[in-house]
Amino acid sequence: MKSFLDADHPTFARAWVRWATTLFPLAWGAVEFAMGSPGWGILFLGAGAWAGYVLIVKGPTGKRPSGEEQSGDGPTGPSDS
Repeated sequence: MKSFLDADHPTFARAWVRWATTLFPLAWGAVEFAMGSPGWGILFLGAGAWAGYVLIVKGPTGKRPSGEEQSGDGPTGPSDS
C-alpha cells in the first residue's frame, strides 16, 4: 500500500521542500484561527503536524518506493561488459 505522503519520493529529496511542506499548512492553520475559522485551523494544523512527523521526524529512509527503478539500473541499463 502506498503512503499518501512518502518521504522517499524524489520530490522530497531536498530538505527545504520537506520543511516548506510542513510549515505552510501550520502557518495557514494559524491564519485560519486568526480569521475566526477554528474548523479549518484544526484541519490545517493537523495536516502540518502530520507532514512534519512523516517528512522531518521520521524522514527519508533512503529506499526508493517499490516499483521504481533508477535510470541505468536493471535489464535495460548499460552493461558492464
